[in-house]
Amino acid sequence: MKVLVVGATGGTGRAAVEHLVADGHAVTALARHASTAFGGTPGVRSVDGDATIAADVGEAVRGQDAVVVALGIAESPVRVRLRGPAGTPLDVRSRGTATVAAAMREHGVRRLVVQSSYGVGDTRDLLPLSARLVFALLLKPQIADHEVQERVVRGSGLDWTLVQPVYLTDGDEPAARSTDGTVERMRVSRRAVGGVLARLATGADDVGANVSLSGAESVPAPL
Repeated sequence: MKVLVVGATGGTGRAAVEHLVADGHAVTALARHASTAFGGTPGVRSVDGDATIAADVGEAVRGQDAVVVALGIAESPVRVRLRGPAGTPLDVRSRGTATVAAAMREHGVRRLVVQSSYGVGDTRDLLPLSARLVFALLLKPQIADHEVQERVVRGSGLDWTLVQPVYLTDGDEPAARSTDGTVERMRVSRRAVGGVLARLATGADDVGANVSLSGAESVPAPL
């Protein structure tokens, strides 16, 4: 399949690209510095562009079979909360996702997989109290943008899936997934999330569903 990853240079976006390439798919990576990150990488076409600019996104979406959106702000949440982001719009998730959805409708691309956050939308009332405090004190602007982003996805008219990971780490722990908001551990690796994003984009599972991802309590025994 031909899969576009928007926000491809972030932690989960890069992991999704790696999983897609490993599975033999043709990947287009869209990010402001995609060519620096992926230039010369077999199986990856790099597109330097801005996810909020229609012309950049339209060029990348054309001819794809599916799109993964893994947009975010790389700067420290403390800086973002106190001073605002320096290089990325605060509403990059919702604006970028709206731009992608419009381009997909224009070019007839149906499958959309979007990374959001656990504790948004359907899982808002399931968030532990400690996490609610973190959201309110530190992540309020980002969570507000995720809320708008999810409304954009649900109203897109596309074959969408929302993916809501808990706190992200750089470890290797596997992910546990659910569609009822159940979580096991409140940390999950970016690599595991990227793998789920890739599998959803290249399959027909969980269309119209909200998929929660958490760290698995135990590692399944090998088959």
